[in-house]
Amino acid sequence: MPGHVLIAPSILSADFMRLGDAVELVEQAGADLIHVDVMDGHFVPNLTIGPPIVKALKRVAKVPLDVHLMISNAEESVGWYLDAGADMVTVHVEVCNHLHRIVQTIQQAGAQAGVSLNPATPVETLREIIPDLDLVLVMSVNPGFGGQAFIPQSVDKIKAVARMIAETGSPARIAVDGGIDAVTASTVVRAGASMLIAGSAIFSAEDPAAALRSIRTSAETRVM
Repeated sequence: MPGHVLIAPSILSADFMRLGDAVELVEQAGADLIHVDVMDGHFVPNLTIGPPIVKALKRVAKVPLDVHLMISNAEESVGWYLDAGADMVTVHVEVCNHLHRIVQTIQQAGAQAGVSLNPATPVETLREIIPDLDLVLVMSVNPGFGGQAFIPQSVDKIKAVARMIAETGSPARIAVDGGIDAVTASTVVRAGASMLIAGSAIFSAEDPAAALRSIRTSAETRVM
């Protein structure tokens, strides 16, 4: 498992009128990255933000921007997000016909490349691409909305991805997104995850900074 556990707060659950303040708050609490959910109302049933907001976030964020493209036209529009300053870009296997090409495009721009799997998508779809990836993102809820409950079967899926990474010698880190909080954090880290994306558990908490720190504590005090 590459490195220590990274915590990436998802601004999907933040106050969009005060995104700069939200970023500063979680950075001061120890966030390793800022997770940016881009949704198109087509691939997923929600509409969020586009390149101008990513560009604005880049001006204020002191940690890398982790941009998750939950969109149907990622292959055509990925350049917009790279130009806007994304440090990591994750696309979905379900909608990208030419995964190797888009992964190469992302990496040639100097960013890290990830591929995400929806809950019903088999791990085996990654077999041919996983040696080239920097990140595999396991969705532990169906993407589209924050605040959903963690899907328990995701634990076995994370373990299966970890086995494939070991078998292929891939350098990829495993990220998990959906229902991550101080309870589920230790479970997914034990299964092989080393990057945790949390939205409502942080930004909907009374004390977001304390909530982030509790997720980190849970992740780092896992029983192996």
